[in-house]
Amino acid sequence: MGWTKSARGNLSLPVITVIICTIGFISLFYIDKISTYHSVLKFKPCSKCTFTKSKKSHTGEPSVLILLNPNCTTSYVFYHLIPKHFLGLIDVKRLEISPLNENDRYECNHTDGNWVFNPSIKPLYTDRTCSYIDREYACVKNGRNDSDYLYWEWQPYECVLPRFDPEIALIKLQGKRLMFVGDSLQKNQWQSFVCLVESIIPKDQKSMKKISRGHSVFKAEEYNASIEFYWAPFLVESNTDFHIKFNPNQKIVKVDSITQRAQNWLGIDILVFNTYVWWMGRLKINTLWGEFQNGEQGYEELDTPVSYRLALRTWANWIDSTIDSNKTRILFTTMSPSHERNKDWGNINGIMCFNETKPVMKRGHWGFGSNKEMMKVVESVIKRMKVQVTVLNITQLSEYRIDAHSSIYGESYGKLLSDEQKADPLHFADCIHWCLPGVPDTWNRLLYAYL
Repeated sequence: MGWTKSARGNLSLPVITVIICTIGFISLFYIDKISTYHSVLKFKPCSKCTFTKSKKSHTGEPSVLILLNPNCTTSYVFYHLIPKHFLGLIDVKRLEISPLNENDRYECNHTDGNWVFNPSIKPLYTDRTCSYIDREYACVKNGRNDSDYLYWEWQPYECVLPRFDPEIALIKLQGKRLMFVGDSLQKNQWQSFVCLVESIIPKDQKSMKKISRGHSVFKAEEYNASIEFYWAPFLVESNTDFHIKFNPNQKIVKVDSITQRAQNWLGIDILVFNTYVWWMGRLKINTLWGEFQNGEQGYEELDTPVSYRLALRTWANWIDSTIDSNKTRILFTTMSPSHERNKDWGNINGIMCFNETKPVMKRGHWGFGSNKEMMKVVESVIKRMKVQVTVLNITQLSEYRIDAHSSIYGESYGKLLSDEQKADPLHFADCIHWCLPGVPDTWNRLLYAYL
């Protein structure tokens, strides 16, 4: 009331309100707008601003709801990557987002940041408390003794990445099906998401079922929500999806065939796709399309990016012709980098990612394990699609994390490494997959911000 009284002595309350809002929004426009294909902060100018405090979140952090245009139909509550201009004023934790048009979006580049060591972080799970982690990702259980890799936190330079709150995530998924579709890196992310939410669910209110080969479903009964994984390493069909051929020369990708896989994706509310690592075994891919009397012998060797583009176009055509964007949301996770060439980060005497204990600190580091040409294929295909696809760009932030792979604390051909194999990291260290908890939890913080 004191503020109101003093204000009346000079300017009217509506005028002051308009001035405050105008200054706030003008300051936002001075942020350098970075070109990227994800929109993470959305707003419209308002005639009146209302700041409403909420209760503390599940993680114990204070929450604030910011309501713009309270008298209009275009009211929003922010909860995305928050520009640091707001940091002195608010700590945002909860959201409700109304759909906006392309012209209404403000972009914030969450991929430009650094990893900051934060020993105060308390992981929401461990590979001992979450029983849903495959052995190949359970590094601590498999003998990894160092723990620093668990306490590096991704901090974008211009934004605040919200902490994952399992309660809010489940509320957002209430009555919905979330499905991760792709390869073993997508499975890495799926298990991370399951473990992030399952700890707050009573034992008799959750279940994990294998529906079919390659299709697993975690169910949160109280929320009537499912978090699912569907195995499709190429997205399109191949002769090695289930009967795995370890010799890349024997793999044949059917770049125009997707219906058999895609029929399992119908009726899903949120689909998160990826495909990359299975394409990278050779410079050329045995590629098959159309019907041939000689069956799989009718394939041709195509450059990997060419075959990759054909497959993604098949996927994109299926999405555009089948998916109702009013009912199903589509996301695509970019490539997860491998770290198998230690000279990329200057450790000449190292052995791939073995015994690495810290992230790369050089800004913009990009190694041999991420193919920019393949990334451009993803971008060009998605740009031409009619259905909107949200891209989770995890590549750059993951490039720095040479320290967080399974390394010698995983599996080889479905079996834990023996002591003899662990002593030979050059041939047995896994520098593709990630320990859980670990880097995929940060990927899911990005996904969580989009829910």
